Amino acid sequence: MASPVSRTSTSSSTSSASSSTGGSIVSTKTASTSASTNSSTVTVALKRRSLIPPRWKETVRVVGMSDCREAALTLAYAFAADDYAQYLVDSGDMHGVSAEQKWKLHVDILTYTVTAHVMSGLATTVGPEFDSVALWVPPGKNLDGFWTQLRSGMWRLHFQLSPEGKKRLFEEILPLLHNTKAEVLGDRNDDAWYLVYLGTKPSSQGRGYASKLLRDVIARADAEKRPIYLESSSLANNAYYKKFGFEVKREIFLERGPAPVRLSIMVREPRAPGSTAYSTSSNPATKKPVRG
Repeated sequence: MASPVSRTSTSSSTSSASSSTGGSIVSTKTASTSASTNSSTVTVALKRRSLIPPRWKETVRVVGMSDCREAALTLAYAFAADDYAQYLVDSGDMHGVSAEQKWKLHVDILTYTVTAHVMSGLATTVGPEFDSVALWVPPGKNLDGFWTQLRSGMWRLHFQLSPEGKKRLFEEILPLLHNTKAEVLGDRNDDAWYLVYLGTKPSSQGRGYASKLLRDVIARADAEKRPIYLESSSLANNAYYKKFGFEVKREIFLERGPAPVRLSIMVREPRAPGSTAYSTSSNPATKKPVRG
Protein backbone atom coordinates (compact mmCIF):
# COMPACT_ATOMS: atom_id res chain seq x y z
CA MET A 1 0.00 0.00 0.00
CA ALA A 2 1.37 3.41 -0.93
CA SER A 3 2.21 5.70 1.92
CA PRO A 4 0.14 8.87 2.48
CA VAL A 5 1.28 11.92 0.51
CA SER A 6 1.49 15.30 2.20
CA ARG A 7 1.52 18.48 0.19
CA THR A 8 2.11 21.99 1.45
CA SER A 9 1.99 25.24 -0.53
CA THR A 10 2.60 28.71 0.86
CA SER A 11 2.30 32.29 -0.33
CA SER A 12 2.10 35.67 1.28
CA SER A 13 -1.60 35.15 2.15
CA THR A 14 -2.55 31.43 2.03
CA SER A 15 -1.25 28.04 3.03
CA SER A 16 -2.69 24.52 2.76
CA ALA A 17 -1.75 21.06 3.96
CA SER A 18 -3.30 17.65 3.52
CA SER A 19 -2.63 14.41 5.31
CA SER A 20 -4.15 10.96 5.51
CA THR A 21 -5.29 9.75 8.90
CA GLY A 22 -7.12 6.44 9.37
CA GLY A 23 -9.91 6.27 6.80
CA SER A 24 -10.15 9.98 5.90
CA ILE A 25 -8.16 12.70 4.19
CA VAL A 26 -8.13 15.97 6.09
CA SER A 27 -7.42 19.20 4.21
CA THR A 28 -6.79 22.40 6.15
CA LYS A 29 -6.66 25.86 4.61
CA THR A 30 -5.83 29.05 6.43
CA ALA A 31 -6.40 32.53 5.04
CA SER A 32 -5.40 35.74 6.78
CA THR A 33 -5.98 39.37 5.85
CA SER A 34 -3.18 40.74 7.96
CA ALA A 35 -0.08 39.52 9.71
CA SER A 36 -1.70 39.47 13.14
CA THR A 37 -5.51 39.74 12.99
CA ASN A 38 -8.67 38.62 11.19
CA SER A 39 -7.49 35.04 10.50
CA SER A 40 -9.88 32.17 9.82
CA THR A 41 -9.45 28.42 9.52
CA VAL A 42 -11.58 25.99 7.54
CA THR A 43 -11.15 22.22 7.95
CA VAL A 44 -12.64 19.87 5.38
CA ALA A 45 -12.71 16.10 5.99
CA LEU A 46 -13.10 13.87 2.94
CA LYS A 47 -14.02 10.31 3.84
CA ARG A 48 -12.40 7.49 1.92
CA ARG A 49 -14.54 4.63 0.73
CA SER A 50 -14.16 1.48 2.83
CA LEU A 51 -14.30 -2.05 1.42
CA ILE A 52 -16.14 -3.25 4.54
CA PRO A 53 -19.78 -3.78 3.45
CA PRO A 54 -21.86 -1.05 5.16
CA ARG A 55 -24.66 -3.48 5.99
CA TRP A 56 -22.32 -5.51 8.20
CA LYS A 57 -22.50 -2.82 10.86
CA GLU A 58 -26.18 -3.42 11.61
CA THR A 59 -27.37 -6.53 9.77
CA VAL A 60 -27.29 -10.06 11.15
CA ARG A 61 -25.52 -12.38 8.70
CA VAL A 62 -24.70 -16.08 8.54
CA VAL A 63 -21.13 -17.17 9.26
CA GLY A 64 -19.53 -19.17 6.44
CA MET A 65 -16.77 -21.76 6.47
CA SER A 66 -14.13 -19.18 5.57
CA ASP A 67 -15.18 -17.09 8.58
CA CYS A 68 -14.88 -19.77 11.27
CA ARG A 69 -11.56 -18.63 12.70
CA GLU A 70 -12.60 -15.00 13.06
CA ALA A 71 -15.90 -15.96 14.67
CA ALA A 72 -14.07 -18.32 17.03
CA LEU A 73 -11.67 -15.57 18.12
CA THR A 74 -14.62 -13.35 19.00
CA LEU A 75 -15.98 -16.07 21.27
CA ALA A 76 -12.52 -16.82 22.65
CA TYR A 77 -12.13 -13.24 23.87
CA ALA A 78 -15.73 -13.11 25.10
CA PHE A 79 -15.21 -16.25 27.21
CA ALA A 80 -11.59 -15.72 28.24
CA ALA A 81 -12.56 -15.31 31.91
CA ASP A 82 -15.60 -17.61 31.85
CA ASP A 83 -15.83 -20.24 34.59
CA TYR A 84 -16.91 -22.96 32.19
CA ALA A 85 -14.12 -22.27 29.70
CA GLN A 86 -11.55 -22.40 32.45
CA TYR A 87 -13.11 -25.55 33.89
CA LEU A 88 -12.48 -27.33 30.59
CA VAL A 89 -9.06 -25.89 29.69
CA ASP A 90 -7.47 -25.33 33.09
CA SER A 91 -8.18 -28.73 34.65
CA GLY A 92 -6.25 -30.03 37.62
CA ASP A 93 -3.56 -31.78 35.55
CA MET A 94 -2.68 -28.69 33.48
CA HIS A 95 -0.39 -26.99 36.02
CA GLY A 96 2.71 -27.43 33.87
CA VAL A 97 1.08 -26.08 30.71
CA SER A 98 1.89 -22.50 29.74
CA ALA A 99 -0.74 -19.77 29.50
CA GLU A 100 -0.04 -19.54 25.77
CA GLN A 101 -0.74 -23.25 25.28
CA LYS A 102 -3.98 -22.99 27.27
CA TRP A 103 -5.08 -20.03 25.14
CA LYS A 104 -4.37 -21.97 21.96
CA LEU A 105 -6.45 -24.90 23.24
CA HIS A 106 -9.26 -22.50 24.17
CA VAL A 107 -9.24 -21.02 20.64
CA ASP A 108 -9.04 -24.48 19.04
CA ILE A 109 -12.07 -25.71 20.99
CA LEU A 110 -14.09 -22.73 19.84
CA THR A 111 -12.86 -23.02 16.24
CA TYR A 112 -14.04 -26.64 16.09
CA THR A 113 -17.33 -25.63 17.71
CA VAL A 114 -18.01 -22.77 15.30
CA THR A 115 -17.15 -24.98 12.32
CA ALA A 116 -19.53 -27.71 13.51
CA HIS A 117 -22.35 -25.17 13.78
CA VAL A 118 -21.59 -23.73 10.36
CA MET A 119 -21.82 -27.23 8.92
CA SER A 120 -24.82 -28.65 10.78
CA GLY A 121 -26.37 -25.84 12.82
CA LEU A 122 -26.53 -22.08 12.48
CA ALA A 123 -23.83 -19.50 13.23
CA THR A 124 -24.70 -15.82 12.98
CA THR A 125 -22.76 -12.62 13.51
CA VAL A 126 -23.18 -8.86 13.45
CA GLY A 127 -20.73 -5.97 13.35
CA PRO A 128 -18.00 -5.10 10.83
CA GLU A 129 -15.39 -7.30 12.55
CA PHE A 130 -17.51 -10.26 13.71
CA ASP A 131 -18.12 -8.22 16.85
CA SER A 132 -20.77 -10.56 18.26
CA VAL A 133 -21.36 -14.23 17.42
CA ALA A 134 -24.20 -16.64 18.19
CA LEU A 135 -24.18 -20.41 17.68
CA TRP A 136 -27.51 -22.19 17.41
CA VAL A 137 -28.79 -25.72 16.95
CA PRO A 138 -32.09 -25.39 15.07
CA PRO A 139 -35.02 -27.74 15.75
CA GLY A 140 -34.42 -31.27 14.48
CA LYS A 141 -30.66 -30.71 14.01
CA ASN A 142 -27.63 -32.03 15.88
CA LEU A 143 -23.86 -31.84 15.62
CA ASP A 144 -23.17 -35.52 16.21
CA GLY A 145 -22.88 -36.72 12.61
CA PHE A 146 -19.68 -38.44 11.50
CA TRP A 147 -18.79 -35.89 8.82
CA THR A 148 -19.51 -32.97 11.12
CA GLN A 149 -17.23 -34.39 13.78
CA LEU A 150 -14.53 -35.17 11.22
CA ARG A 151 -14.51 -31.97 9.17
CA SER A 152 -14.98 -29.62 12.11
CA GLY A 153 -11.98 -31.07 13.93
CA MET A 154 -13.98 -31.98 17.02
CA TRP A 155 -12.34 -35.41 17.07
CA ARG A 156 -9.02 -33.72 17.87
CA LEU A 157 -10.23 -33.01 21.40
CA HIS A 158 -9.69 -36.67 22.23
CA PHE A 159 -5.99 -35.96 21.75
CA GLN A 160 -5.68 -32.30 22.74
CA LEU A 161 -7.45 -32.34 26.09
CA SER A 162 -5.61 -33.57 29.16
CA PRO A 163 -6.77 -36.83 30.77
CA GLU A 164 -8.78 -34.85 33.33
CA GLY A 165 -10.11 -32.52 30.62
CA LYS A 166 -11.39 -35.49 28.65
CA LYS A 167 -13.13 -36.89 31.72
CA ARG A 168 -14.75 -33.54 32.39
CA LEU A 169 -16.00 -33.15 28.81
CA PHE A 170 -16.94 -36.67 27.78
CA GLU A 171 -17.89 -38.26 31.10
CA GLU A 172 -19.42 -35.32 32.97
CA ILE A 173 -20.39 -32.31 30.84
CA LEU A 174 -21.87 -33.89 27.72
CA PRO A 175 -24.00 -36.52 29.50
CA LEU A 176 -25.22 -33.98 32.08
CA LEU A 177 -26.22 -31.40 29.50
CA HIS A 178 -27.80 -33.94 27.18
CA ASN A 179 -29.90 -35.47 29.96
CA THR A 180 -30.85 -32.13 31.50
CA LYS A 181 -32.10 -30.73 28.19
CA ALA A 182 -34.19 -33.86 27.59
CA GLU A 183 -35.66 -33.67 31.11
CA VAL A 184 -36.48 -29.95 30.98
CA LEU A 185 -37.97 -29.91 27.46
CA GLY A 186 -39.55 -33.35 27.50
CA ASP A 187 -41.31 -34.20 24.25
CA ARG A 188 -40.29 -30.78 22.86
CA ASN A 189 -36.59 -31.62 23.04
CA ASP A 190 -36.22 -31.96 19.26
CA ASP A 191 -38.61 -29.08 18.59
CA ALA A 192 -36.70 -26.29 20.33
CA TRP A 193 -34.11 -23.75 19.22
CA TYR A 194 -30.90 -24.26 21.20
CA LEU A 195 -28.63 -21.29 21.91
CA VAL A 196 -25.21 -22.83 22.33
CA TYR A 197 -22.95 -19.77 22.48
CA LEU A 198 -23.54 -16.04 22.46
CA GLY A 199 -20.57 -13.74 22.97
CA THR A 200 -19.38 -10.24 22.10
CA LYS A 201 -15.85 -8.92 21.90
CA PRO A 202 -15.07 -6.92 25.05
CA SER A 203 -14.19 -3.89 22.90
CA SER A 204 -17.58 -4.06 21.16
CA GLN A 205 -19.88 -4.48 24.14
CA GLY A 206 -22.58 -1.96 24.88
CA ARG A 207 -23.58 -1.48 21.23
CA GLY A 208 -26.60 -3.81 21.21
CA TYR A 209 -24.96 -6.45 19.02
CA ALA A 210 -25.96 -9.42 21.21
CA SER A 211 -29.58 -8.28 21.35
CA LYS A 212 -29.68 -8.15 17.53
CA LEU A 213 -28.55 -11.76 17.32
CA LEU A 214 -31.09 -12.81 19.95
CA ARG A 215 -33.98 -10.94 18.34
CA ASP A 216 -33.17 -12.49 14.97
CA VAL A 217 -33.88 -16.04 16.14
CA ILE A 218 -36.52 -15.07 18.69
CA ALA A 219 -38.60 -13.73 15.80
CA ARG A 220 -38.19 -17.03 13.96
CA ALA A 221 -38.99 -19.11 17.05
CA ASP A 222 -42.11 -17.07 17.77
CA ALA A 223 -43.29 -17.39 14.18
CA GLU A 224 -42.74 -21.16 14.40
CA LYS A 225 -44.23 -21.32 17.93
CA ARG A 226 -41.10 -23.01 19.30
CA PRO A 227 -39.28 -22.60 22.63
CA ILE A 228 -35.64 -21.51 22.96
CA TYR A 229 -33.30 -23.30 25.37
CA LEU A 230 -29.94 -22.17 26.73
CA GLU A 231 -27.45 -22.68 29.53
CA SER A 232 -25.94 -19.57 31.12
CA SER A 233 -22.67 -19.79 33.03
CA SER A 234 -23.05 -16.34 34.61
CA LEU A 235 -25.66 -15.34 37.16
CA ALA A 236 -25.18 -11.74 36.06
CA ASN A 237 -26.47 -12.64 32.61
CA ASN A 238 -29.64 -14.33 33.84
CA ALA A 239 -31.34 -10.98 34.42
CA TYR A 240 -30.43 -9.96 30.87
CA TYR A 241 -32.12 -13.01 29.36
CA LYS A 242 -35.18 -12.55 31.54
CA LYS A 243 -35.76 -9.26 29.69
CA PHE A 244 -36.16 -11.32 26.53
CA GLY A 245 -38.65 -13.67 28.16
CA PHE A 246 -36.31 -16.44 29.36
CA GLU A 247 -37.01 -18.14 32.68
CA VAL A 248 -34.66 -20.18 34.86
CA LYS A 249 -35.89 -23.76 34.97
CA ARG A 250 -33.06 -25.48 36.80
CA GLU A 251 -29.56 -25.04 38.20
CA ILE A 252 -26.93 -27.70 37.52
CA PHE A 253 -23.30 -27.90 38.64
CA LEU A 254 -20.04 -29.21 37.24
CA GLU A 255 -18.28 -30.75 40.22
CA ARG A 256 -14.95 -32.26 39.19
CA GLY A 257 -13.01 -29.07 39.97
CA PRO A 258 -12.04 -27.49 43.29
CA ALA A 259 -15.18 -25.30 43.16
CA PRO A 260 -18.51 -26.20 41.49
CA VAL A 261 -19.35 -24.37 38.25
CA ARG A 262 -22.99 -23.30 38.11
CA LEU A 263 -25.01 -23.45 34.90
CA SER A 264 -28.49 -21.92 34.80
CA ILE A 265 -30.94 -23.71 32.51
CA MET A 266 -33.21 -21.14 30.88
CA VAL A 267 -36.17 -21.51 28.50
CA ARG A 268 -38.13 -18.95 26.57
CA GLU A 269 -41.65 -19.94 25.59
CA PRO A 270 -42.97 -18.73 22.22
CA ARG A 271 -45.03 -15.55 22.19
CA ALA A 272 -47.24 -13.84 19.68
CA PRO A 273 -44.99 -12.00 17.20
CA GLY A 274 -44.50 -8.37 18.22
CA SER A 275 -45.67 -8.88 21.80
CA THR A 276 -42.25 -8.63 23.49
CA ALA A 277 -40.34 -5.48 24.37
CA TYR A 278 -36.73 -6.42 23.83
CA SER A 279 -33.83 -5.01 25.79
CA THR A 280 -30.81 -3.51 24.05
CA SER A 281 -28.64 -3.18 27.16
CA SER A 282 -25.21 -4.77 27.59
CA ASN A 283 -23.84 -7.76 25.74
CA PRO A 284 -23.61 -10.99 27.70
CA ALA A 285 -21.60 -14.09 27.06
CA THR A 286 -23.90 -17.08 27.07
CA LYS A 287 -22.19 -20.40 27.39
CA LYS A 288 -22.76 -23.83 26.24
CA PRO A 289 -20.02 -26.31 25.56
CA VAL A 290 -18.90 -28.21 22.53
CA ARG A 291 -20.40 -31.52 21.56
CA GLY A 292 -18.14 -34.51 21.14
